[in-house]
Amino acid sequence: MNTFSILRLNLARIAFLALVLCATTASAQKYAYVNTQDILDNIPDYKTAQQQLDALSNQWQKEIEDKYAIIDKLYKAYQAEQILLTEEMKKKRQDEIMSKEKDVKDLQKQRFGYEGDLFKKKQELVKPIQDKVYNAVKKLATDQSYAVIFDKSSDLTMLYANPKYDKSDDILQLLGFKRGKKDGTTDPAKGDGKTPVKSQQKTEEEPMKK
Repeated sequence: MNTFSILRLNLARIAFLALVLCATTASAQKYAYVNTQDILDNIPDYKTAQQQLDALSNQWQKEIEDKYAIIDKLYKAYQAEQILLTEEMKKKRQDEIMSKEKDVKDLQKQRFGYEGDLFKKKQELVKPIQDKVYNAVKKLATDQSYAVIFDKSSDLTMLYANPKYDKSDDILQLLGFKRGKKDGTTDPAKGDGKTPVKSQQKTEEEPMKK
């Protein structure tokens, strides 16, 4: 056996041992997942925040559309009358239209642009709730020794997820809430999704089988 063949065999053995070690390590860890969007949808404060954001967004969008409608009228009036206008009058009307267009574009950027009014309002209303969810997930992972907790609602692709490893309800309990039924009615066994309840995680938690 030449040197190259021996080297290749040794590399294959190392790779095999690495795979065995990874598999052994992984099998010793505990994994779970949550659906953060589902959790947020069951928190009344989050629903209220979303309603406020939607109302503001619609209000600001109408404000912008109204200003564009005024600009459109000015432009159409200018087109209809420009044949009767002097060059000085044309320039004045054009400058007026361009100024209003700039103002409305600046307003649109201020309302909906990166770090604009809507973004700041979302940070004010939603981020504190998201932080509470994150802290609850962190506490669950620490208290129950989970190596990784995945988020089913993120870009992570989960082709299959066993429901018994879904800890979303545990997070809701840590936050002081219980799930409401998706059809809008309340489930007597689970509460109405609005009334805070004491955490029952220790009695209801089903340990993950390794």
